[in-house]
Amino acid sequence: MLTRLRVNGFKNLVDVDLHFGPLTCIAGANAVGKSNLFDVILFLKALMDAPIMDAAMGVREVREERGSVSDIQHLFTQTERNVCLPIRIAAEMLVPSEGSDYLDQPAEAKTTFLVYRVELKYRPPESGTARPRIELVDEILDYVKKGEASAHLPFKHSVNWRDSVVKGRRTSPYISTETQVDGSRMIKLHQDSSTSGGRARLFQAEKLPRTVLSTVNAQESPTAVLARQEMLNWRLLQLEPSALRAPDGFDAPSQLAPSGAHLPATLYRLSQAPERIEFDDLTPEETYMPPLNTVPEAGGERALAQIANRLYELIDHVGQVRIDRDDKRELLTLLLTDKHGTELPAKALSDGTLRFLALASVEIDPTLTGLICMEEPENGIHPERIGAMLGLLRDIAVDPTLPIGDDNPLRQVIINTHSPVVVGQAPDDTLVFAVPEQQVVVGSIIKGVSFRCLTGTWRAEASARIPIIAKGKALSFLQPIAEKGDPKRKGPDRRVIDREDLMQLKLGL
Repeated sequence: MLTRLRVNGFKNLVDVDLHFGPLTCIAGANAVGKSNLFDVILFLKALMDAPIMDAAMGVREVREERGSVSDIQHLFTQTERNVCLPIRIAAEMLVPSEGSDYLDQPAEAKTTFLVYRVELKYRPPESGTARPRIELVDEILDYVKKGEASAHLPFKHSVNWRDSVVKGRRTSPYISTETQVDGSRMIKLHQDSSTSGGRARLFQAEKLPRTVLSTVNAQESPTAVLARQEMLNWRLLQLEPSALRAPDGFDAPSQLAPSGAHLPATLYRLSQAPERIEFDDLTPEETYMPPLNTVPEAGGERALAQIANRLYELIDHVGQVRIDRDDKRELLTLLLTDKHGTELPAKALSDGTLRFLALASVEIDPTLTGLICMEEPENGIHPERIGAMLGLLRDIAVDPTLPIGDDNPLRQVIINTHSPVVVGQAPDDTLVFAVPEQQVVVGSIIKGVSFRCLTGTWRAEASARIPIIAKGKALSFLQPIAEKGDPKRKGPDRRVIDREDLMQLKLGL
Protein backbone atom coordinates (compact mmCIF):
# COMPACT_ATOMS: atom_id res chain seq x y z
CA MET A 1 0.00 0.00 0.00
CA LEU A 2 1.46 3.33 -1.09
CA THR A 3 0.93 5.82 1.74
CA ARG A 4 3.03 8.75 0.56
CA LEU A 5 4.76 9.76 -2.67
CA ARG A 6 7.28 12.57 -3.09
CA VAL A 7 8.41 13.38 -6.62
CA ASN A 8 10.70 16.02 -8.07
CA GLY A 9 11.93 16.29 -11.64
CA PHE A 10 9.63 13.78 -13.36
CA LYS A 11 7.89 15.43 -16.33
CA ASN A 12 5.91 18.35 -14.83
CA LEU A 13 5.94 16.96 -11.27
CA VAL A 14 8.06 19.36 -9.23
CA ASP A 15 8.15 19.25 -5.41
CA VAL A 16 5.08 17.02 -5.27
CA ASP A 17 4.35 15.56 -1.83
CA LEU A 18 1.13 13.61 -1.61
CA HIS A 19 -0.36 11.25 0.99
CA PHE A 20 -2.71 8.47 -0.08
CA GLY A 21 -5.46 6.67 1.78
CA PRO A 22 -7.28 3.47 0.86
CA LEU A 23 -9.18 5.36 -1.87
CA THR A 24 -7.88 8.52 -3.56
CA CYS A 25 -9.59 10.44 -6.34
CA ILE A 26 -7.42 12.85 -8.37
CA ALA A 27 -9.58 15.43 -10.18
CA GLY A 28 -8.29 17.81 -12.81
CA ALA A 29 -8.56 19.08 -16.35
CA ASN A 30 -7.09 17.27 -19.33
CA ALA A 31 -3.29 17.47 -19.72
CA VAL A 32 -2.79 18.99 -16.26
CA GLY A 33 -0.57 16.14 -15.03
CA LYS A 34 -2.93 13.57 -13.50
CA SER A 35 -1.60 10.78 -15.70
CA ASN A 36 1.98 11.77 -14.90
CA LEU A 37 1.30 10.74 -11.31
CA PHE A 38 0.30 7.28 -12.54
CA ASP A 39 3.33 7.20 -14.84
CA VAL A 40 5.78 7.80 -12.01
CA ILE A 41 4.11 5.04 -9.96
CA LEU A 42 4.41 2.61 -12.87
CA PHE A 43 7.98 3.78 -13.51
CA LEU A 44 8.86 2.76 -9.96
CA LYS A 45 7.27 -0.62 -10.63
CA ALA A 46 9.27 -1.04 -13.85
CA LEU A 47 12.52 -0.23 -12.01
CA MET A 48 11.87 -3.30 -9.86
CA ASP A 49 11.85 -5.67 -12.82
CA ALA A 50 13.95 -4.21 -15.63
CA PRO A 51 17.12 -2.25 -16.36
CA ILE A 52 16.78 1.49 -15.86
CA MET A 53 16.81 2.29 -19.58
CA ASP A 54 14.14 -0.33 -20.31
CA ALA A 55 11.99 1.03 -17.49
CA ALA A 56 12.30 4.54 -18.95
CA MET A 57 11.41 3.31 -22.44
CA GLY A 58 8.29 1.66 -20.98
CA VAL A 59 6.77 4.92 -19.73
CA ARG A 60 3.68 5.72 -21.81
CA GLU A 61 4.81 9.06 -23.22
CA VAL A 62 8.04 7.57 -24.57
CA ARG A 63 6.56 4.23 -25.64
CA GLU A 64 3.42 5.45 -27.37
CA GLU A 65 4.19 8.92 -28.69
CA ARG A 66 7.88 8.78 -29.52
CA GLY A 67 9.58 5.46 -28.91
CA SER A 68 13.29 6.23 -29.48
CA VAL A 69 16.01 6.09 -26.85
CA SER A 70 16.77 9.80 -27.31
CA ASP A 71 13.27 10.61 -26.10
CA ILE A 72 13.96 9.49 -22.52
CA GLN A 73 14.94 13.12 -21.96
CA HIS A 74 11.23 13.96 -21.93
CA LEU A 75 10.86 12.09 -18.63
CA PHE A 76 12.95 14.76 -16.90
CA THR A 77 11.75 18.22 -15.95
CA GLN A 78 13.58 20.63 -18.25
CA THR A 79 14.42 24.29 -17.81
CA GLU A 80 14.32 26.91 -20.55
CA ARG A 81 17.98 26.15 -21.24
CA ASN A 82 17.20 22.42 -21.69
CA VAL A 83 18.83 21.50 -18.41
CA CYS A 84 17.32 18.28 -17.07
CA LEU A 85 16.64 18.15 -13.35
CA PRO A 86 17.46 14.84 -11.66
CA ILE A 87 14.47 12.62 -10.96
CA ARG A 88 14.01 12.10 -7.23
CA ILE A 89 11.29 9.75 -6.01
CA ALA A 90 10.49 8.71 -2.44
CA ALA A 91 7.70 6.22 -1.70
CA GLU A 92 6.45 5.27 1.75
CA MET A 93 4.67 1.93 1.67
CA LEU A 94 3.17 -0.83 3.77
CA VAL A 95 4.32 -4.26 2.62
CA PRO A 96 3.05 -7.77 3.45
CA SER A 97 4.81 -9.48 6.33
CA GLU A 98 5.39 -12.64 4.24
CA GLY A 99 5.93 -13.49 0.61
CA SER A 100 8.49 -14.95 -1.77
CA ASP A 101 11.15 -13.89 -4.28
CA TYR A 102 11.34 -14.57 -8.02
CA LEU A 103 12.72 -18.07 -7.29
CA ASP A 104 9.72 -18.76 -5.03
CA GLN A 105 11.92 -18.74 -1.93
CA PRO A 106 9.99 -17.66 1.19
CA ALA A 107 10.64 -14.22 2.65
CA GLU A 108 9.60 -12.71 5.99
CA ALA A 109 9.90 -8.99 6.62
CA LYS A 110 11.84 -7.61 9.55
CA THR A 111 9.68 -4.48 9.32
CA THR A 112 6.62 -3.78 7.16
CA PHE A 113 6.54 0.04 6.96
CA LEU A 114 9.26 1.03 4.50
CA VAL A 115 10.58 4.08 2.63
CA TYR A 116 12.22 3.68 -0.78
CA ARG A 117 14.17 6.55 -2.33
CA VAL A 118 15.84 6.68 -5.71
CA GLU A 119 17.59 9.45 -7.65
CA LEU A 120 18.33 9.27 -11.37
CA LYS A 121 20.36 11.64 -13.54
CA TYR A 122 20.10 12.22 -17.28
CA ARG A 123 23.38 11.80 -19.14
CA PRO A 124 23.42 13.27 -22.67
CA PRO A 125 25.40 11.50 -25.39
CA GLU A 126 29.13 11.81 -24.74
CA SER A 127 32.08 11.58 -27.09
CA GLY A 128 32.24 8.10 -28.55
CA THR A 129 28.61 7.35 -27.68
CA ALA A 130 25.53 8.08 -29.75
CA ARG A 131 22.90 7.50 -27.11
CA PRO A 132 21.99 9.19 -23.84
CA ARG A 133 21.71 7.18 -20.67
CA ILE A 134 20.23 7.40 -17.20
CA GLU A 135 22.61 7.13 -14.27
CA LEU A 136 21.64 5.81 -10.86
CA VAL A 137 22.81 8.40 -8.33
CA ASP A 138 21.21 7.40 -5.06
CA GLU A 139 19.17 4.46 -3.72
CA ILE A 140 17.90 3.94 -0.19
CA LEU A 141 15.51 1.49 1.44
CA ASP A 142 14.78 2.53 5.01
CA TYR A 143 12.03 1.91 7.55
CA VAL A 144 9.47 3.82 9.60
CA LYS A 145 9.60 3.13 13.31
CA LYS A 146 6.49 1.53 14.71
CA GLY A 147 6.13 4.31 17.28
CA GLU A 148 6.09 6.89 14.47
CA ALA A 149 3.68 5.01 12.22
CA SER A 150 0.60 6.92 13.37
CA ALA A 151 2.08 10.24 12.23
CA HIS A 152 2.96 8.70 8.85
CA LEU A 153 -0.59 7.38 8.38
CA PRO A 154 -2.67 10.57 8.62
CA PHE A 155 -5.87 9.10 7.14
CA LYS A 156 -8.49 7.84 9.57
CA HIS A 157 -7.75 4.32 10.77
CA SER A 158 -8.11 2.15 13.83
CA VAL A 159 -5.31 1.05 16.14
CA ASN A 160 -6.20 -2.59 15.40
CA TRP A 161 -5.77 -1.97 11.67
CA ARG A 162 -2.45 -0.20 12.19
CA ASP A 163 -1.15 -2.99 14.41
CA SER A 164 -2.10 -5.54 11.74
CA VAL A 165 -0.07 -3.79 9.01
CA VAL A 166 2.86 -2.21 10.90
CA LYS A 167 5.12 -4.89 12.35
CA GLY A 168 8.71 -5.52 13.40
CA ARG A 169 11.65 -3.33 14.34
CA ARG A 170 14.99 -2.34 12.81
CA THR A 171 17.96 -0.14 13.69
CA SER A 172 19.64 0.32 10.30
CA PRO A 173 18.58 0.79 6.66
CA TYR A 174 18.25 -2.10 4.23
CA ILE A 175 19.88 -0.21 1.35
CA SER A 176 22.01 2.93 1.76
CA THR A 177 24.24 5.15 -0.40
CA GLU A 178 27.54 6.70 0.63
CA THR A 179 29.88 9.13 -1.13
CA GLN A 180 33.50 8.01 -1.17
CA VAL A 181 36.59 10.21 -0.80
CA ASP A 182 37.10 10.21 -4.57
CA GLY A 183 33.53 11.43 -5.10
CA SER A 184 32.17 8.11 -6.33
CA ARG A 185 28.95 6.87 -4.81
CA MET A 186 28.64 3.36 -3.40
CA ILE A 187 25.27 1.69 -2.82
CA LYS A 188 25.23 -0.76 0.08
CA LEU A 189 22.85 -3.69 0.33
CA HIS A 190 22.61 -4.66 4.00
CA GLN A 191 21.57 -8.15 4.96
CA ASP A 192 18.72 -8.86 7.38
CA SER A 193 20.83 -11.26 9.42
CA SER A 194 21.29 -8.91 12.39
CA THR A 195 19.97 -5.69 13.81
CA SER A 196 23.20 -4.03 12.70
CA GLY A 197 22.40 -4.83 9.10
CA GLY A 198 24.94 -7.66 8.57
CA ARG A 199 27.79 -7.51 6.06
CA ALA A 200 26.90 -5.17 3.24
CA ARG A 201 27.41 -5.82 -0.46
CA LEU A 202 28.85 -2.80 -2.29
CA PHE A 203 27.95 -1.52 -5.76
CA GLN A 204 29.35 1.48 -7.62
CA ALA A 205 26.24 3.51 -8.44
CA GLU A 206 27.28 5.05 -11.78
CA LYS A 207 28.08 1.62 -13.28
CA LEU A 208 24.81 -0.05 -12.36
CA PRO A 209 22.42 -0.74 -15.26
CA ARG A 210 19.53 -1.34 -12.85
CA THR A 211 18.48 -0.63 -9.28
CA VAL A 212 19.96 -2.72 -6.49
CA LEU A 213 16.47 -3.45 -5.17
CA SER A 214 15.57 -5.21 -8.42
CA THR A 215 18.31 -7.82 -7.78
CA VAL A 216 17.60 -8.88 -4.19
CA ASN A 217 16.82 -12.43 -3.07
CA ALA A 218 15.05 -13.86 -0.03
CA GLN A 219 18.12 -15.52 1.45
CA GLU A 220 20.06 -12.30 1.99
CA SER A 221 17.42 -9.56 2.02
CA PRO A 222 13.88 -10.85 2.66
CA THR A 223 12.53 -7.42 3.65
CA ALA A 224 13.90 -5.84 0.48
CA VAL A 225 12.30 -8.69 -1.50
CA LEU A 226 8.91 -7.84 -0.05
CA ALA A 227 9.39 -4.14 -0.85
CA ARG A 228 10.19 -5.12 -4.43
CA GLN A 229 7.19 -7.45 -4.61
CA GLU A 230 4.92 -4.74 -3.25
CA MET A 231 5.87 -2.37 -6.06
CA LEU A 232 5.57 -5.15 -8.64
CA ASN A 233 1.96 -5.57 -7.47
CA TRP A 234 1.11 -1.98 -8.41
CA ARG A 235 -1.00 -1.97 -11.58
CA LEU A 236 -2.88 0.34 -13.89
CA LEU A 237 -6.26 -1.06 -14.88
CA GLN A 238 -7.15 -0.01 -18.42
CA LEU A 239 -10.23 -2.14 -18.96
CA GLU A 240 -10.75 -2.60 -22.70
CA PRO A 241 -14.20 -3.76 -23.86
CA SER A 242 -12.71 -6.06 -26.51
CA ALA A 243 -10.57 -7.81 -23.88
CA LEU A 244 -13.49 -8.05 -21.43
CA ARG A 245 -15.73 -9.64 -24.09
CA ALA A 246 -13.25 -12.30 -25.19
CA PRO A 247 -13.80 -15.91 -24.04
CA ASP A 248 -10.94 -17.82 -22.38
CA GLY A 249 -9.39 -21.16 -23.14
CA PHE A 250 -9.09 -23.80 -20.45
CA ASP A 251 -5.39 -23.03 -20.09
CA ALA A 252 -5.80 -19.24 -19.77
CA PRO A 253 -4.43 -17.38 -16.73
CA SER A 254 -7.12 -17.03 -14.11
CA GLN A 255 -6.33 -13.59 -12.74
CA LEU A 256 -7.71 -10.43 -14.31
CA ALA A 257 -5.18 -8.74 -16.59
CA PRO A 258 -4.76 -4.95 -16.58
CA SER A 259 -6.66 -4.82 -19.89
CA GLY A 260 -9.55 -6.84 -18.43
CA ALA A 261 -8.53 -9.98 -20.30
CA HIS A 262 -9.22 -13.35 -18.66
CA LEU A 263 -12.40 -12.22 -16.94
CA PRO A 264 -14.18 -15.54 -17.75
CA ALA A 265 -11.26 -17.59 -16.36
CA THR A 266 -11.10 -15.40 -13.25
CA LEU A 267 -14.83 -15.76 -12.60
CA TYR A 268 -14.59 -19.49 -13.21
CA ARG A 269 -11.88 -19.80 -10.58
CA LEU A 270 -13.96 -17.80 -8.12
CA SER A 271 -17.03 -19.93 -8.92
CA GLN A 272 -15.13 -23.13 -8.11
CA ALA A 273 -13.89 -22.05 -4.69
CA PRO A 274 -15.80 -23.89 -1.94
CA GLU A 275 -15.00 -21.20 0.62
CA ARG A 276 -12.99 -17.98 0.54
CA ILE A 277 -10.80 -19.32 3.35
CA GLU A 278 -9.23 -21.69 0.82
CA PHE A 279 -7.58 -18.75 -0.90
CA ASP A 280 -5.05 -18.71 1.95
CA ASP A 281 -2.49 -20.64 -0.09
CA LEU A 282 -2.65 -18.27 -3.08
CA THR A 283 -0.38 -15.32 -3.72
CA PRO A 284 -0.91 -12.50 -6.21
CA GLU A 285 1.91 -13.96 -8.35
CA GLU A 286 0.31 -17.40 -8.60
CA THR A 287 -2.24 -18.44 -11.17
CA TYR A 288 -4.68 -21.08 -10.03
CA MET A 289 -7.30 -22.89 -12.10
CA PRO A 290 -9.50 -25.47 -10.36
CA PRO A 291 -10.06 -28.80 -12.12
CA LEU A 292 -12.46 -28.29 -14.99
CA ASN A 293 -14.51 -31.35 -14.12
CA THR A 294 -15.48 -30.10 -10.69
CA VAL A 295 -18.92 -28.89 -9.68
CA PRO A 296 -19.22 -25.46 -8.05
CA GLU A 297 -19.78 -25.65 -4.30
CA ALA A 298 -21.64 -23.29 -2.03
CA GLY A 299 -18.76 -20.84 -1.67
CA GLY A 300 -18.42 -20.40 -5.42
CA GLU A 301 -22.15 -19.97 -5.91
CA ARG A 302 -22.09 -17.24 -3.30
CA ALA A 303 -19.19 -15.57 -5.10
CA LEU A 304 -21.09 -15.25 -8.38
CA ALA A 305 -24.27 -14.28 -6.51
CA GLN A 306 -22.33 -11.50 -4.79
CA ILE A 307 -21.10 -10.25 -8.17
CA ALA A 308 -24.66 -10.37 -9.55
CA ASN A 309 -25.90 -8.38 -6.55
CA ARG A 310 -23.21 -5.78 -7.16
CA LEU A 311 -24.15 -5.57 -10.82
CA TYR A 312 -27.79 -5.04 -9.81
CA GLU A 313 -26.70 -1.67 -8.39
CA LEU A 314 -25.80 -0.65 -11.94
CA ILE A 315 -28.59 -2.30 -13.95
CA ASP A 316 -31.77 -3.48 -12.28
CA HIS A 317 -32.60 -6.40 -14.58
CA VAL A 318 -29.73 -8.69 -13.58
CA GLY A 319 -30.75 -12.23 -12.68
CA GLN A 320 -27.56 -14.29 -12.67
CA VAL A 321 -23.91 -14.22 -13.69
CA ARG A 322 -22.41 -17.51 -14.78
CA ILE A 323 -19.56 -18.99 -16.79
CA ASP A 324 -20.43 -21.41 -19.58
CA ARG A 325 -17.90 -24.22 -20.00
CA ASP A 326 -17.67 -25.62 -23.52
CA ASP A 327 -15.76 -28.91 -23.21
CA LYS A 328 -15.73 -29.51 -26.97
CA ARG A 329 -14.08 -26.20 -27.86
CA GLU A 330 -12.38 -25.86 -24.45
CA LEU A 331 -13.75 -22.36 -23.95
CA LEU A 332 -15.05 -20.43 -20.96
CA THR A 333 -17.63 -17.75 -21.81
CA LEU A 334 -19.22 -15.09 -19.62
CA LEU A 335 -23.03 -15.10 -19.63
CA LEU A 336 -25.48 -12.73 -17.95
CA THR A 337 -29.07 -13.77 -17.33
CA ASP A 338 -31.68 -11.05 -16.94
CA LYS A 339 -34.71 -11.24 -14.67
CA HIS A 340 -36.80 -12.64 -17.54
CA GLY A 341 -34.44 -15.60 -18.01
CA THR A 342 -32.83 -14.34 -21.22
CA GLU A 343 -29.13 -15.15 -21.45
CA LEU A 344 -26.83 -12.46 -22.80
CA PRO A 345 -23.24 -13.28 -23.82
CA ALA A 346 -20.45 -10.84 -22.99
CA LYS A 347 -20.41 -9.51 -26.55
CA ALA A 348 -23.98 -8.25 -26.03
CA LEU A 349 -23.19 -6.32 -22.82
CA SER A 350 -22.38 -2.62 -22.74
CA ASP A 351 -18.87 -1.33 -22.07
CA GLY A 352 -19.88 0.12 -18.72
CA THR A 353 -21.53 -3.13 -17.61
CA LEU A 354 -18.41 -5.11 -18.43
CA ARG A 355 -16.12 -2.69 -16.58
CA PHE A 356 -18.37 -2.76 -13.55
CA LEU A 357 -18.48 -6.57 -13.67
CA ALA A 358 -14.69 -6.77 -13.83
CA LEU A 359 -14.32 -4.50 -10.80
CA ALA A 360 -16.92 -6.54 -8.93
CA SER A 361 -14.71 -9.59 -9.50
CA VAL A 362 -11.72 -7.67 -8.10
CA GLU A 363 -13.66 -6.91 -4.93
CA ILE A 364 -14.11 -10.58 -3.99
CA ASP A 365 -10.75 -11.86 -5.26
CA PRO A 366 -8.31 -11.94 -2.30
CA THR A 367 -5.42 -12.96 -4.58
CA LEU A 368 -5.45 -9.49 -6.16
CA THR A 369 -3.79 -7.16 -3.67
CA GLY A 370 -1.65 -4.05 -3.80
CA LEU A 371 -2.23 -0.72 -5.50
CA ILE A 372 -4.78 -0.39 -8.31
CA CYS A 373 -4.71 2.74 -10.47
CA MET A 374 -7.59 3.48 -12.82
CA GLU A 375 -8.19 6.36 -15.20
CA GLU A 376 -11.71 7.75 -15.61
CA PRO A 377 -13.70 4.84 -14.11
CA GLU A 378 -16.90 6.71 -15.00
CA ASN A 379 -16.51 5.88 -18.70
CA GLY A 380 -19.58 4.05 -19.93
CA ILE A 381 -21.50 4.66 -16.69
CA HIS A 382 -24.71 6.69 -16.61
CA PRO A 383 -24.36 9.74 -14.31
CA GLU A 384 -27.13 8.42 -12.04
CA ARG A 385 -25.12 5.23 -11.42
CA ILE A 386 -21.71 6.76 -10.81
CA GLY A 387 -22.43 6.61 -7.08
CA ALA A 388 -22.62 2.81 -7.42
CA MET A 389 -19.25 2.78 -9.17
CA LEU A 390 -17.65 4.89 -6.43
CA GLY A 391 -19.18 2.65 -3.79
CA LEU A 392 -17.66 -0.40 -5.48
CA LEU A 393 -14.24 1.23 -5.68
CA ARG A 394 -14.46 2.17 -2.01
CA ASP A 395 -15.29 -1.43 -1.10
CA ILE A 396 -12.44 -2.80 -3.23
CA ALA A 397 -10.01 -0.81 -1.09
CA VAL A 398 -8.98 -1.98 2.36
CA ASP A 399 -11.19 -0.99 5.28
CA PRO A 400 -8.81 0.86 7.65
CA THR A 401 -11.09 0.33 10.63
CA LEU A 402 -10.67 -3.48 10.59
CA PRO A 403 -7.54 -5.66 10.77
CA ILE A 404 -6.36 -6.99 7.43
CA GLY A 405 -7.24 -10.55 6.48
CA ASP A 406 -8.82 -12.67 3.76
CA ASP A 407 -12.01 -10.64 3.96
CA ASN A 408 -10.08 -7.34 4.17
CA PRO A 409 -6.97 -7.60 1.96
CA LEU A 410 -4.38 -4.83 1.90
CA ARG A 411 -5.62 -3.28 -1.33
CA GLN A 412 -5.67 0.34 -2.42
CA VAL A 413 -7.36 2.30 -5.24
CA ILE A 414 -6.27 5.56 -6.89
CA ILE A 415 -8.42 6.99 -9.68
CA ASN A 416 -8.27 10.12 -11.76
CA THR A 417 -11.15 11.94 -13.36
CA HIS A 418 -12.33 15.17 -14.93
CA SER A 419 -16.02 14.36 -14.41
CA PRO A 420 -18.00 16.86 -12.28
CA VAL A 421 -20.37 14.01 -11.35
CA VAL A 422 -17.52 11.96 -9.88
CA VAL A 423 -16.16 15.01 -8.05
CA GLY A 424 -19.60 15.77 -6.65
CA GLN A 425 -20.20 12.24 -5.36
CA ALA A 426 -16.72 11.28 -4.16
CA PRO A 427 -16.21 11.34 -0.37
CA ASP A 428 -14.58 14.69 0.35
CA ASP A 429 -11.61 13.21 2.20
CA THR A 430 -10.70 11.08 -0.83
CA LEU A 431 -10.56 14.04 -3.20
CA VAL A 432 -7.38 15.72 -4.45
CA PHE A 433 -7.51 18.48 -7.07
CA ALA A 434 -4.75 18.74 -9.69
CA VAL A 435 -4.40 22.41 -10.59
CA PRO A 436 -1.95 23.85 -13.18
CA GLU A 437 0.63 26.09 -11.58
CA GLN A 438 3.62 27.96 -12.91
CA GLN A 439 6.75 27.18 -10.93
CA VAL A 440 10.24 28.67 -10.91
CA VAL A 441 12.90 26.01 -11.36
CA VAL A 442 16.59 26.93 -11.59
CA GLY A 443 15.66 30.40 -12.77
CA SER A 444 13.18 29.12 -15.38
CA ILE A 445 9.40 29.16 -15.33
CA ILE A 446 7.78 25.82 -16.11
CA LYS A 447 4.18 24.70 -16.27
CA GLY A 448 3.86 22.43 -13.27
CA VAL A 449 0.96 21.02 -11.28
CA SER A 450 -0.18 21.60 -7.71
CA PHE A 451 -2.20 19.05 -5.77
CA ARG A 452 -4.76 20.58 -3.40
CA CYS A 453 -7.44 19.38 -1.00
CA LEU A 454 -10.62 20.62 0.64
CA THR A 455 -10.73 22.19 4.08
CA GLY A 456 -11.82 19.97 6.96
CA THR A 457 -10.35 16.76 5.49
CA TRP A 458 -7.50 14.70 6.87
CA ARG A 459 -5.16 15.96 4.14
CA ALA A 460 -5.65 19.47 5.49
CA GLU A 461 -4.30 18.40 8.86
CA ALA A 462 -0.75 19.31 9.89
CA SER A 463 0.71 15.80 9.45
CA ALA A 464 -0.34 15.58 5.80
CA ARG A 465 -0.74 19.20 4.91
CA ILE A 466 -1.06 20.12 1.25
CA PRO A 467 -2.39 23.40 -0.15
CA ILE A 468 -6.12 24.09 0.16
CA ILE A 469 -8.06 24.66 -3.03
CA ALA A 470 -10.03 27.88 -3.24
CA LYS A 471 -13.76 27.29 -2.90
CA GLY A 472 -14.43 29.09 -6.16
CA LYS A 473 -11.98 26.81 -7.95
CA ALA A 474 -13.56 23.75 -6.36
CA LEU A 475 -16.99 24.91 -7.54
CA SER A 476 -15.69 25.06 -11.11
CA PHE A 477 -15.23 21.29 -10.91
CA LEU A 478 -18.85 20.91 -9.83
CA GLN A 479 -20.39 23.48 -12.19
CA PRO A 480 -18.30 23.42 -15.36
CA ILE A 481 -21.13 24.87 -17.50
CA ALA A 482 -22.30 28.45 -17.04
CA GLU A 483 -25.52 28.44 -15.01
CA LYS A 484 -26.89 31.63 -16.50
CA GLY A 485 -28.82 31.34 -19.75
CA ASP A 486 -27.36 32.98 -22.83
CA PRO A 487 -30.02 35.03 -24.66
CA LYS A 488 -27.84 35.15 -27.77
CA ARG A 489 -28.21 31.43 -28.27
CA LYS A 490 -31.52 30.90 -30.06
CA GLY A 491 -33.01 28.47 -32.47
CA PRO A 492 -30.69 25.58 -33.37
CA ASP A 493 -27.82 27.16 -31.39
CA ARG A 494 -29.68 27.14 -28.08
CA ARG A 495 -28.06 24.89 -25.49
CA VAL A 496 -30.12 22.60 -23.30
CA ILE A 497 -28.94 24.51 -20.23
CA ASP A 498 -30.31 27.73 -21.78
CA ARG A 499 -33.89 26.42 -21.86
CA GLU A 500 -35.95 28.51 -19.48
CA ASP A 501 -38.18 25.64 -18.42
CA LEU A 502 -35.19 23.48 -17.35
CA MET A 503 -33.43 26.40 -15.68
CA GLN A 504 -36.53 27.09 -13.61
CA LEU A 505 -36.63 23.47 -12.49
CA LYS A 506 -32.93 23.59 -11.58
CA LEU A 507 -33.44 26.75 -9.56
CA GLY A 508 -36.56 25.33 -7.89
CA LEU A 509 -38.91 27.96 -9.32
